[in-house]
Amino acid sequence: MWISDAWKDYELIDASDGERLERWGKYTLVRPDPQVIWHTEKKNPLWQRADASYRRSHSGGGAWSENRLPESWNISYGDLRFRIKPMGFKHTGLFPEQATNWDWFSSLIRKANRPIKVLNLFAYTGGATVAAAQAGAAVCHVDAAKGMVAAAKENAALSGLGEAPIRYIVDDCKKFIEREIRRGNRYDGIIMDPPSYGRGPTGEVWKIEESIDAFVSLTANLLSNKPLFFLLNSYTTGLSASAMKYLTDLHLRPRFGGRSEADELGLLVQQSGLGLPCGSSVRYTFDE
Repeated sequence: MWISDAWKDYELIDASDGERLERWGKYTLVRPDPQVIWHTEKKNPLWQRADASYRRSHSGGGAWSENRLPESWNISYGDLRFRIKPMGFKHTGLFPEQATNWDWFSSLIRKANRPIKVLNLFAYTGGATVAAAQAGAAVCHVDAAKGMVAAAKENAALSGLGEAPIRYIVDDCKKFIEREIRRGNRYDGIIMDPPSYGRGPTGEVWKIEESIDAFVSLTANLLSNKPLFFLLNSYTTGLSASAMKYLTDLHLRPRFGGRSEADELGLLVQQSGLGLPCGSSVRYTFDE
């Protein structure tokens, strides 16, 4: 398991009964997590004194309760700064377990000693975008949600990267890739964090198990003649890291060589000292 354990402003305090107890800066949250299938005693008093809790509704969805949070606040990861803003579906605008991936590809970018262009697909609020830009890459950030792209611009500005070479695109990722292929644009690093389920702009259904094979095959056409890395993330519990590794190896190795490794992403639960699984990733690197 790759564990993001270098955070100062985020802490996973405890996990039990389908919930996480977390500290985001100076605020504590309780949020649901289907991976938390154990029923340990909730000894920490912050379980009862959290600044907000997200409660599922029996009719679907849910809402924040006991909410004593500001509308938003900022946290840091090294030199990076992010705006945290609790959303309607339990999210906060950041996935802290991804920090281990930020560190991985940032090191590759810095060591490359050449200009690096990175494409970030399904880029959300731009955690990976600002990490890559801070490491020195020129980044193309693509997401279909206008609000998420606006949040990414805000995070870049907070991190002192308002003038960094970041190109922000509000578009369907597949349509954007097809146009980039026709335009002849290429990238040295590609990051993708596709949803488990979604609908395209004309109502087409995206199910990751059914769509990811063709999508990775298509996206591989955007790799440069001297690619640096390819990162595929998944939060779909039924899609294993090994299955994603097999898929990326099929599409990348015959054309580009290189090697891959795959594992779960995790966060350390302070109460138990154990790693909580939080999705998985495939990291593909190419021989320089």
